[in-house]
Amino acid sequence: MHCPYCGHEETRVLDSRPAEEGAAIRRRRECVKCTRRFTTYERVDATPLMVVKRDGRREPFDRQKILTGLVRACQKRPISTETLAQIALDVEREIRNLGEHEISSLEIGERVIERLRHLDEVAFVRFASVYRRVTRLESLVEEIESLRARKQREEELRSQVLLPLGEDGEATE
Repeated sequence: MHCPYCGHEETRVLDSRPAEEGAAIRRRRECVKCTRRFTTYERVDATPLMVVKRDGRREPFDRQKILTGLVRACQKRPISTETLAQIALDVEREIRNLGEHEISSLEIGERVIERLRHLDEVAFVRFASVYRRVTRLESLVEEIESLRARKQREEELRSQVLLPLGEDGEATE
C-alpha cells in the first residue's frame, strides 16, 4: 500500500477490524517513511453493478454518490453522518441483493426517498424535489400534501392500534 502523503511503498498495519457489518475490513496504517497515519478499507471485489441513468448512459454504481445526495438533503438537519452512511449502505446492500447487474438511477432514488420519508420530512422534500426534478411550485406542493396525507394515515392507524379494547373486543374511546 502506497502512502497517500509521501507515496512511499512501505506501510505497516497498526489495527484491523471488521467494518460495514462485516462487509469490509478497516485497517489503520502508518507510513514507515513519513510516519503519517491513514485508513484503508478492504472489500470483496463484487461483480460490477451498473447504474442506468435517465439519458440511457451506464456508469458503475458508487455508494458515495448516494451519501453526497443525502448529505445535501440533510444539511442543517439533526441527522448524524453515521445515520446517512447507514442509509447509503442499506440501499447498496438492498440493490446488490437483487442479483441484477444493472439498476436504474430512478429505482435507487426511490429507495433513498422512502428512507428519507420516515427519517426527516424536510430532507425528504429537499431530496425529492431535486430527484424528481420538480420544476413547478405546484408539483412541490403536491409532494408535500402527499407526505402530509401519508403521515396522517399512519397516525390514524397508530391511534387505532393503541385504543384499549372493551369487553366486547371493540375499541373504546
